[in-house]
Amino acid sequence: MAQQPAPSAGAWACQARRALLSLAILPLLSLALLLPTPVQAALPQGNAVKDPSAILRNALPVEAPDLQDLQHRLEATSDDLRAKRWAALVNTVRRSQARLGTRHNAILEQFGSSDRPQAETLLDQLAEHLQALATAAEAEQRDAFLAARRDALASIGEAEALLVGPFPYAIPSQFDALPRLLGRATVEIETSKGDLTAVVDGYNAPLTAGAFIDLVEKGFYDGLPFTRAEDFYVLQTGDPEGPASGYVDPRTKQERTVPLEIRIPGESAPFYNQTFEDLGLFKAEAVLPFATLGTLGWAHSDERLDDGSSQFFFFLYEPELTPAGLNLVDGRYSAFGYVVDGFDVLGELGVDDRIVKIRLIDGAENLQSHG
Repeated sequence: MAQQPAPSAGAWACQARRALLSLAILPLLSLALLLPTPVQAALPQGNAVKDPSAILRNALPVEAPDLQDLQHRLEATSDDLRAKRWAALVNTVRRSQARLGTRHNAILEQFGSSDRPQAETLLDQLAEHLQALATAAEAEQRDAFLAARRDALASIGEAEALLVGPFPYAIPSQFDALPRLLGRATVEIETSKGDLTAVVDGYNAPLTAGAFIDLVEKGFYDGLPFTRAEDFYVLQTGDPEGPASGYVDPRTKQERTVPLEIRIPGESAPFYNQTFEDLGLFKAEAVLPFATLGTLGWAHSDERLDDGSSQFFFFLYEPELTPAGLNLVDGRYSAFGYVVDGFDVLGELGVDDRIVKIRLIDGAENLQSHG
């Protein structure tokens, strides 16, 4: 039996129409009452980060102010690039080069002795990418600018990942029987339409990510069909053949279930089995938001938050119907990773397709079978 990741697209559309009607009425009420705040609070967040690689960089549990400053400077160039403000882009890149030059030694001192040679190589690469970025900005070459920025941000992300220390928090002992992913893993998802690559994040959803990678290693998903496909909403799989709706542990003969797991910025660990509504956090944003095409989400039933077992979905982000921070999935379902390659394939998949095989290509050492 397929579990539900959220109300159907039709239900969401009805709620969206009601929301738009509310937006039309709110300005009139605001003028009458001299209270403009509700109108602002009802508007979608215009600055939500929608790039999966940027979300993953921001979700790393590190304190690296110099590298993160460089990262955010480069990520923030998108508005100037869209508006073709080339002078502003040249200025941003030159300032970033100066920042890297003056803080180079201080940045290196943050790395342990074993990681320092690799970090120095990455900083040298970053300097080269920034020079390529400056050249592209001065020549007003958009494609070259995008390529150089992508390379520069990749070098920054690799350097930041080197700074991650031991797993940053303890998982509650009540979940000791469950597998956990204490770090990240990369999987290749072979489907009947082609291949996808996804990064699974155990730093912020260790139990959800751990259950998924454990099942990948068991070959559980190989050959399973997609059981639900709604345009601009979700593509779901993971329902095994037979009466069970999830993975049945052969040792206990019971269906293994995983709690709802959501981490919020500023919190030391995830919340378990509590939605944003339960917590009274109506404006909260998750560290791993449903804010981009191909967000991986863990399904559960309508009746319980902690009965998700194996079924997962790809969130088919559409900015107007499912806006970041204002959809029906954030705060109600666990996100545990992102597709980073193969978006053209993702757009072609439907209920007539299936997973051929999921392969773990990196991060096996981060999986623990239990606490």
